[in-house]
Order: sequence, then structure tokens, then C-alpha cells
Amino acid sequence: MTATPPPTHRGRRTLIALAAMLGLLAGGSPVARAADDSFQRGPDPTDESLAAPLGPFDIARDVVPRGAVDGFGGGTIYYPTDTSKGTFGAVAVSPGYTGDQSSMAWYGPRLASQGFVVFTIDTLTPTDQPDSRGLQLLAALDHLTADSAVRDRVDADRLGVVGHSMGGGGSLEAVVADPDLRAAIPLTPWHTRKDWSGVRTPTLIIGAERDSVAPVRSHAEPFYESLPGEPDKAYLELAGAGHLAPNTANTTIAKTGIAWLKRFLDEDTRYERFLCPPPSGPEIAEYRDTCPIG
Repeated sequence: MTATPPPTHRGRRTLIALAAMLGLLAGGSPVARAADDSFQRGPDPTDESLAAPLGPFDIARDVVPRGAVDGFGGGTIYYPTDTSKGTFGAVAVSPGYTGDQSSMAWYGPRLASQGFVVFTIDTLTPTDQPDSRGLQLLAALDHLTADSAVRDRVDADRLGVVGHSMGGGGSLEAVVADPDLRAAIPLTPWHTRKDWSGVRTPTLIIGAERDSVAPVRSHAEPFYESLPGEPDKAYLELAGAGHLAPNTANTTIAKTGIAWLKRFLDEDTRYERFLCPPPSGPEIAEYRDTCPIG
């Protein structure tokens, strides 16, 4: 049975967005978009800029201690220090079974320096199942947008989720529970459920050719095939890689993941060319997509 979030999740985000809009009408500072009504953040992208260990934004971090919040196990928020362009899209990141936030730590500075607020979380217990991890990702986004020290830097209407293994299954649970999420990236995802036809969020699934824990033939591939054709979806299979490939810095994951988040969280069409035509190279065993992007 698919877990559903408490009713506060979407309601709180709606209130945050409404408050931002009212602030603008009242003459307050812009909190959602830059003056040109664009979500573009950063200079024009290149292959080199997407492959770089760090992007153009200086970043800082804020630690959320375990036990300080309800609904998940704490974590670390990475965020750009420059707010001159307005607020940023945000993403919550879940580790896999028995893992903690340290296994996903490289996503924090890598994504934040490209112009996102990134929350790498610890789960309540190391053995939490995908449905629980999905709810915890939603709870982390609620904390990020409503209560965190950086809430004023986040656009509550532009949120996404990333997860590894059972956290990848959790990211799929999260977008089913909250279709308002703008992007999802399940990484070598694991789940007993194979039908994700209810997903209404652009989803990039990344599998690993030699994954023996969540083999692509029984996890990543059927997950992808079950996703509806609209909105957009893509499947990238890492050549020669195993289940734990997403736990260490990976240029292929970074380039495609950044492009996916930029396109769907920021609506930044400058990044379409890194997704369509499909990326290729010796590090990619297979790539499927719904190009052109709708």
C-alpha cells in the first residue's frame, strides 16, 4: 500500500507560496523570481561547467541535529550565499538502506554550487523502508521551506527529491504522494513495487549495469517503463557500475542530474541540450528518454 503524507505537507507549501505572493503585492522584497521573471540561475552552462566539482555559486551549510526536528533524522543543508537573483529551487536527498547522510554528502556542495538549496538527510532509522523514506523526504522539504534557517532562500513551489537505493524507492513514493514536486532522481532505486504509472513528476532514473542489489532488469528498468510518457522521463544506465556507484562523486550522474534539476526545477531551457539529444559515451551503457522535452 502506498503511504500518503499528513495533510500538512501540501497545505504548508501553499501557505508559504501565498505569503510570498502577498509580500510582493504589498511591496515587499522579491522572494520567488528575479526581476525578469526568470528562474535562470548562473551563467550559460557548458560541458565543462557541468562536469566541474563545483559550480559558480559560493555556498555555506547549516546542520540540523538529529532529534531537533520531527519526521526525519536531521541532516545538512547546503545553500548558495548569493541571493541577488531571488530564491532557489530545493531538493531533499535520502540515503539508502543502512546508509546515512555521509553516503550522499557529495551531492550537497555539487548541486548547491550550481544554484540549488540541497538537504541531505539522515533517516529515522538505518533500516527504514521506501514508503517511510518517502514521507521523510516530504517532511524534510516542509522543514526546509517553513522552519529552516534558510527558508527565505527557497522557492516553495520548486521542490524535488533525490534518493539512493531504498531512498530511490522513497523518492518515487514522495512524488506519488505529492505530485506538485517538480523533479525526481531515483539512483539505483530499490522497491518491491514495480508500477509507478501514478507519477506526475518529471523523473530521471539512474541504474547501474552491474547492480546485484537492485538489478536494473527487476528495478530501474521496469520502474522507468511503468512511468507515464507525460510528463518527461529518462533512464540512464551507468556502464560497468554497481549498486553503490551513486555514493561517490560521479561526473556522469552530476552532469545529467544537474541538467535535469535545472530544466525542471528552474524551467531553464538552456540545459535541454544536455538531455536532448541523449547524452552518450563509454560511461553510459544505455539511455532512454521522451525527447523532445515537453
